[in-house]
Order: sequence, then structure tokens, then C-alpha cells
Amino acid sequence: MLGNFSYCNPTKLYFGEDSLNYLNEELQKYGKNVVLVYGGGSIKKNGIYDEVIEILKKNGKNVAEIAGVMPNPTLAKLYEGVEIAKSHQADLLLAVGGGSVCDYSKAVSVSVNCKEDPWEKYFIRFEEPDCEVIPVGCVLTMVGTGSEMNAGSVITNQDTKQKIGHVFADEKIMPRFSILNPGYTMTLPKYQMVSGIYDIFNHICEQYFSGEDDNTSDYISEGLMRSLLKSSRVAVKNPQDYEARSNIMWTATWALNTLVAMGKSADWMVHMLGQAVGGYTNATHGMTLAAVSLPYYRYIMPYGLEKFKRFAVNVWNVSPEGKTDEQVAREGLKAMENWMNELGLVMNISELGANEEMLESIADVTFPMSGGYKELNRDEILRIFKESLQRKFTKKSHQKCLYRQKVLDGTFYSENIPLLVTFVVN
Repeated sequence: MLGNFSYCNPTKLYFGEDSLNYLNEELQKYGKNVVLVYGGGSIKKNGIYDEVIEILKKNGKNVAEIAGVMPNPTLAKLYEGVEIAKSHQADLLLAVGGGSVCDYSKAVSVSVNCKEDPWEKYFIRFEEPDCEVIPVGCVLTMVGTGSEMNAGSVITNQDTKQKIGHVFADEKIMPRFSILNPGYTMTLPKYQMVSGIYDIFNHICEQYFSGEDDNTSDYISEGLMRSLLKSSRVAVKNPQDYEARSNIMWTATWALNTLVAMGKSADWMVHMLGQAVGGYTNATHGMTLAAVSLPYYRYIMPYGLEKFKRFAVNVWNVSPEGKTDEQVAREGLKAMENWMNELGLVMNISELGANEEMLESIADVTFPMSGGYKELNRDEILRIFKESLQRKFTKKSHQKCLYRQKVLDGTFYSENIPLLVTFVVN
């Protein structure tokens, strides 16, 4: 551990089948006015909404609602939520849903009392809040993002075509508490489940593939990856396996709660590539990461060969005996590819709706990062997109994937609208 850092994560977690009961305890810490934040209505279909409302009423809370938070929360939706929270004089924002709902609630939290335009302050100038923030609590229903225990928020400005993420430096932006019941994730369609699994895995990779020192964080990352490999294989065969789903949920939290980033520069280039593709296709986030990962990692492998060899040996159990370092590293990436195929992940951007005509524009909006083993220039970014595009696919699988995206997210755009994608970590 060669760097200097500070670490603080104040989020209190309640985990397990009975974890929602602890909402009664947490509600006593906040005032009467609660704003319930949720997405497209799935929590009403699976009964979670009724459970939460019953507890809120039992505790005498005055409840307002912000419903319809989309997978990619918009600036217009943020302004709407701010007005609801202001008029309700919110004492607590209770996010019930996945990462987008949690992210959105944090954005509302820092914006309610902001004396200027929150978009300009937080997502253009990347400033920290200098006003009172509204506490956020989370009841998690989908895993992958780690938003339940970090200070990140992503908002899309539809007018300027910008999708910008801000990871706030102040730990008070993190949820005050999060409730994690693995059972709540079991109604999720397989496509979304495996997408979330790969999002988890890549969060770890993005932090792991950086630095050259002997770093404790890397040992933790290797353990998390091995756990995820085992639990993901079980969950794909039996999505109702509670132990596997609980391990996945717990791994997702630790993958991006800032712990394994300590002492690391972190890469995040796969996220930049994937989010740029997502800006054109509105594809599921985890699938965009899967589609660009292997072309990217194979390209940068020579620049971080020692770490990629370690990855192969310690995560994928590749034997180094009688092999060059490059051979070992390539075997590791091949093992990763086999696992990705086993899960049923999308392995090329063609299946997500990208085509040759889009590539130049997608490359133009890809934000290069410098924390990994190689900072890409535009030509290199374009090369990676071309390699992903050219991976074998069928017209049938392409159409099927687009259909699933439209049905599951409910936000599929028939137009190819470019978004400037930015990701800033303070």
C-alpha cells in the first residue's frame, strides 16, 4: 500500500430475510415526513410496496411519493423530485428499488436545499454540496451497482444529451442505512440478473487492473471475484437458490463501496466505453460492459502483463508451469470469456443495436480515463469498438436482444440519440 488515503463509510446495513423489520428501528431516527421513491411499479406487483407502506403507516409517517424513476434518471425527473420533496418538507428519502432509484434519491438529497441549479453545480462543475442534505435510506431490490453503500449518482440531461456521473466526496451523501433482503431479487428476469452479475465483476476488475504495488485491496478483490464466480454459476442454474443470491448481493455491495479502491488509481475505462455505447442504444448497463470488456482487456494486457498473469492464476486457477507470462494471461482472459458465455452475456455491441455507422460518433463521446495501465487515444477507442462489433452474432439473436431490452426496461429508444457520457470521481 504505497498511497495515502482516508476511508469512511457510515452506511448501516441490515442483511437477510428479516432485514425489512429493521426499518421500524431506523424510522425512529427521522422526522414525520417521508418521501417514498421507486421505479416503474414492479414493487407493487411483487408486494414489497405494501410491506413498506404498512411499516411507514405503523410508525406514523406522513408519506409522499416519487414514482416512475427510470433506469437512466433524467434531469427533468430530478427537478420533479426536488419539488415534491420541498413541498413535503421531507425528513427522509426512502429509495425502494435498484441502483437507479438509489442514485436518483442521492441527487434529490443534495438538490432540495441547493441555492443554484443542481445540474450546473454538481454535474457540470462537480462541486460538493454546501447546503443541508436530506438523509437517504435504501431498500434494495436489484443488485449490481453498489449504490446502496456509496455516494455515486448518475443523471441524464436530455436537452444537452449528457449522461454524467458524480461520485461525491462527502460521506454524508451515502445512504444512512440500507436494507438488503436477497429474496427481493429473485423475481428479477434472468437477463437482468446476469447483467447485474457482470456489472459487479467489472466493478472489481476496474479497480483491480491498476497499480503495480503489493496492495491489500487486490487480495480482497481476488476473493470477491472467486466468490462471485461460484455463486453466479449456481444462480444461473437455479435463480431461487437463496445462498447464491445472498452471496451475489453481498459481493455487489463490497465491489463498489470504496473499500477495494483504497490505495488504487482504478481504471474505469470499460465503463466509459460501455456507457458511450449505452448512450446510443439505451442498452442495459451490465451488457454494454460485457460487450466491450474482452476487446479492451486484451488490448491493454501487454501494458499490465504482471497483473493479468496474477489474475489468471489467482482467480481462474490457470497453471503457469511451462508457459510464458503472456500465455498465462491470455488463458485467464479465455477462461473469463468462457464464464461470460456460460452466463449468457452479450459479447458484442452489435447485439445491443450498434452498427458500423455509429462507431465514429460513439468514439467521439467516449471519455478517456488515465487510471489504468494505458490511457487510450481516440484511434485506440475506435479499434476496440470495431473489434467488439465484429464478434460473431446472428440476426436472430440481435433482434431477440433488442426486444428483451425494450420489454424489460420499458425505455428502449428507436432513434439513435448520442449522449455525452462523463464519469467523475472526486
